[in-house]
Amino acid sequence: MPTPESLEHRVARFVETTPVHDIHTHLYDPGFRSLLAWGIDEQLVYHYLVSESFRQMDLPFERFWSASRSEQAEFVWKALFVDHSPVSEACRGVLTTLHALGLDARHQDLPSIRAWFAEQKPDDFVDRVLSLANVRSVCMTNSPFDDEERAYWEARPVRDSRFQAALRIDPLLLSWPESAARLRGWGYAVGLEPSAGTVSEVRRFLADWTLRIKSRYCMVSLPPTFVFPSANDTNWLIEQAVLPHCREFDQPFALMMGVKRAVNPLLRMAGDGVGRSDLNALQNLCASHPENRFLVTCLARENQHELVVLARKFRNLHPFGCWWFTNTPQLIEEITTMRLELLGTSFTPQHSDARVIDQLIYKWQHTRAILARCLTQKYAAMAAAGWPVTDAELQRDVTELLGGAFQKFCGSGPQ
Repeated sequence: MPTPESLEHRVARFVETTPVHDIHTHLYDPGFRSLLAWGIDEQLVYHYLVSESFRQMDLPFERFWSASRSEQAEFVWKALFVDHSPVSEACRGVLTTLHALGLDARHQDLPSIRAWFAEQKPDDFVDRVLSLANVRSVCMTNSPFDDEERAYWEARPVRDSRFQAALRIDPLLLSWPESAARLRGWGYAVGLEPSAGTVSEVRRFLADWTLRIKSRYCMVSLPPTFVFPSANDTNWLIEQAVLPHCREFDQPFALMMGVKRAVNPLLRMAGDGVGRSDLNALQNLCASHPENRFLVTCLARENQHELVVLARKFRNLHPFGCWWFTNTPQLIEEITTMRLELLGTSFTPQHSDARVIDQLIYKWQHTRAILARCLTQKYAAMAAAGWPVTDAELQRDVTELLGGAFQKFCGSGPQ
């Protein structure tokens, strides 16, 4: 008679075999050739690793930034993988990815690893990564204000249906005078001051791009100083243009809260920091606009408990992911456990935030291991209280947590 499968193995099996909908990345459809990042050099110059490497190498910032991409990767490789043990989560991610691809990071030197990647065909490599990561679809981050990306959209590229769009509007909301000038250049009759005509034109811009890219949601990254309500450009644009637009297109508004831009400008993209957000702003948004839906992730650990409590009070709020500085095993486990205990399965525990397609492998491998541990603990507690979980219940729950709850929350949108 076969030995019954342990709860731990049952949970791990369902978590490993259920495909994920990755709800926020910085990846690009393979048709966006120059924007698709992949390969060992791109992994090594990821901004997580760049900022970490400057703690270990005595190199002038200008020397690093004036170097070629491959030379920058060599600086990082030497600092973090040769001269020191790669114990950080970002370094472990590179190891996990290379190992899953069949490459030996310890015994193969960087030129050998580069040679292997040089032999890969981009389209085939994307297929392989999505298969290894067991990722069914990803949401990109798509900005009309990025000149290179906008050119691709205007050329109407052949799309890969696994790569879904999300409309990012940071410049519109955070740099209105400059963005207004750009909109006027694109044929939208906007002025600097609030007016019915300007709001109408901003909404026309949002609608044009939502339909062009078929976005799933509209999104912005906000500084910890964000306050709502408040008499400023950001607030009137959100209230008069963005929220009505989201209602019209049946889409959530995604807020990524708590990033401090360029706390160390010498690090460039790697120089952003973190601050505790005032979640009274989020509470006021949810309360004053119950007909809108808000996808929210907070960068500061200090905001996580308040975010979950708000989600218990507002069903139009969906917490998601462990973003950037909270994307470490210790914090992912802490935050996921807290969310399970207060929200059940009505949230999305993780998004990869990947900028390099290869990173999907490690980000989801590491996340799945943590999610399985968290669920096993909860199901064991349920069984002790007289409710052993069935396979059907387990599959339902895991499907929700790996993107199903997000899909329901998003609504139909312009599919």
